[in-house]
Amino acid sequence: MVTFLMVLVVLSMLGTLGVMFAGMLGLVRSDEGGGARSNKLMRARVVMQGVTLVLFLLLVLVKA
Repeated sequence: MVTFLMVLVVLSMLGTLGVMFAGMLGLVRSDEGGGARSNKLMRARVVMQGVTLVLFLLLVLVKA
């Protein structure tokens, strides 16, 4: 169970990182419609961070 949760935490961290970089790249490009897409990606990043934190807390509780 601990290994499974660790894998999920790592995958969610990588997903958060990927969404963050995609959003930052969209801001840098700032072509037509890029700002709205970047805003959606940054909202997705916040959700991914929340998922990562919940998984991490669950991992800590299981290990304790």
